[in-house]
Amino acid sequence: MIRKATLKDIDTIVGITEACTDDMVGKHIYQWNENYPNRTAFENDVTRGELYVLEVESIIIGCMVISSLIDDEYLPVSWLTPNQNNSYIHRLAIRPDHQGKGYAQMLMDYAETFSIENNYASIRLDTFSQNLRNQKFYELRGYKKLDSIYFPKQSEHPFYCYELIL
Repeated sequence: MIRKATLKDIDTIVGITEACTDDMVGKHIYQWNENYPNRTAFENDVTRGELYVLEVESIIIGCMVISSLIDDEYLPVSWLTPNQNNSYIHRLAIRPDHQGKGYAQMLMDYAETFSIENNYASIRLDTFSQNLRNQKFYELRGYKKLDSIYFPKQSEHPFYCYELIL
């Protein structure tokens, strides 16, 4: 079941993203760290009604943000559609012991259906240039790789922007 997250879910969500961070670091992927993602970001996501969780047998195993707000880092990107009616995916995470079972696909199916039903022109996101698995995941779903952006508090390496026209 996918549902909107509540403030009561934050501890579990932070635990999931910390486990994902540790798992990625173990694979030499330095995408997330102690600065990002963080509790404050998730609390803000809940306040805006943009944070969703995936529950399996009443246990939260994943999360993602579906937002209509464009981050400043995205402004210089040469997107495929105008910057006026787009959804943005952030902080998608699946507990490491549940990865590879199609749960990220379920979250993205939900995000794409949600975006279509709410008449968004496209879905935009970014993923770390050193995370080849994520790049393949989005490209197989039809997302087009566009410009690179940087998040200096996260990594010296770029993040690739992707967009799917709906």
